[in-house]
Amino acid sequence: MKIYVGNLSYKVTEEDLQQAFAGFGEVASAKVITDTATGRSKGFGFVEMSNGQEAEAAIQGLNGKEIKGRAINVGQAKPRAEGRQGGYGRGRGGPRRY
Repeated sequence: MKIYVGNLSYKVTEEDLQQAFAGFGEVASAKVITDTATGRSKGFGFVEMSNGQEAEAAIQGLNGKEIKGRAINVGQAKPRAEGRQGGYGRGRGGPRRY
């Protein structure tokens, strides 16, 4: 089960997430999302846990808890919207503006 973790301090590392969630079960992966240009944390991440019951326990146990000075928001991750594109494109059609 994939878990969304929001309101992270910019100091939180993937190891910090791994350790926080490991108390509830086996952590398959932990990822802090970073800005591609600066490498700085965007303040959220995802944790994937092998077992659904352990993931639910982690959500209940960690939502609102403080990690490195900030109360985190924890919940089940929602699937990405279809057709969603990243980046800073110009949009769909239209004239180029420089």
